[in-house]
Amino acid sequence: MLAGVAAGIADYFGVDVTIVRVAFVVFSFLGGAGIPAYLACLLLIPEEGTDESIASSLLDSLQHGSR
Repeated sequence: MLAGVAAGIADYFGVDVTIVRVAFVVFSFLGGAGIPAYLACLLLIPEEGTDESIASSLLDSLQHGSR
């Protein structure tokens, strides 16, 4: 619901979004892996309709800015 990460993953794998959200919550409570995984997905998965993720956009801007 925050950034559409769970909805995007659910759509990609063809599962209900609730299952993905529950998985993130479970992984958050079992060792705390859910929050870092969510943030990694937020940075690495491109937004719908684009070919570039937030992380690759940032890397491109840093590379072109240093020239």
